[in-house]
Amino acid sequence: MMVQKYLTYTIIRVLNNMTHHKEFLTNYLNEQSSCLRELINNTILLELVVEKLLDAQSSNSLIITMGNGGSASTASHFTADLLKTAIIQDQKRFCSLCLTDNIPVMTAWSNDTSYDEIFKEQLRNFVKKDDVVVAFSGSGTSKNVMKALELAKESGAYLIGFTGMSGGDFTKICDICIKIPSTNMLTIESFHLMLCHVIISCIRETGTPEFSYE
Repeated sequence: MMVQKYLTYTIIRVLNNMTHHKEFLTNYLNEQSSCLRELINNTILLELVVEKLLDAQSSNSLIITMGNGGSASTASHFTADLLKTAIIQDQKRFCSLCLTDNIPVMTAWSNDTSYDEIFKEQLRNFVKKDDVVVAFSGSGTSKNVMKALELAKESGAYLIGFTGMSGGDFTKICDICIKIPSTNMLTIESFHLMLCHVIISCIRETGTPEFSYE
């Protein structure tokens, strides 16, 4: 009798949990769909990003990416795609590096100065006029990213920012600021990566890609 009651209780609990999961998943995916619709209705900034990156490719300018946490992985992924996935036959290759990829350098600057300096001090080694600096920050307020952007601006680099929420300080300093219409950090980070893939895909359409992924 006790076993039967336990099984009944377990089944009811599982069904209740599944109902809750379904409701959450449906709402979450609907939020993503709503966010995507807003982005679809305003692609002009993405078009400008593509053009600026193609200009950098033609002029051999360096494209430097950076971010913290999930944004660090997006920055690294974007650089990887620029260096390989975006290769077009009979065209110049992109020059790009990601400031989150050299862990020893990051930890050295963090240990010897401050975590707020890890991107700025790396930039001093590379950034020059007409380079493109691409920054990712869900809030647009990351101190270490902002310090690097300020240095990049002083150096004459072109600044592209990917952010969300209110846009934070990115809206004031970036030449192009792509703001995801959401306050959910997971949604913001997901769309940042998706937009990077959109940009790379658009670049691949400008010629014959060296690599096919079909």
